[in-house]
Amino acid sequence: MDETVKRWTAKRKTALVIEIIQGKTTVAEASRTFDLTPSEIETWIDDAKKGMENSLRATPQDIHAQYEKQLKDLQEAYGEAMLELRARKKFQALMEREDGN
Repeated sequence: MDETVKRWTAKRKTALVIEIIQGKTTVAEASRTFDLTPSEIETWIDDAKKGMENSLRATPQDIHAQYEKQLKDLQEAYGEAMLELRARKKFQALMEREDGN
């Protein structure tokens, strides 16, 4: 791989991940060579694994089900965050009212 990479495109990330998987380099070596954090490279490896898993799924319905679950989980998290935000605003309004008395 070219050690003067300025922009990490998907193609370049893939090439590096493949080199790591093939044992041509390690995360630590790549981190030093390309001035990247090990966690950044490990995230790329995790993403690649997820991508491979998706491409090997039996049917498009399996992939659809996975994305539906992720969407549902995100919607639930968003709903919880909104509830917490509303509760904090109400609490803040009550505290301001008390301080005003």
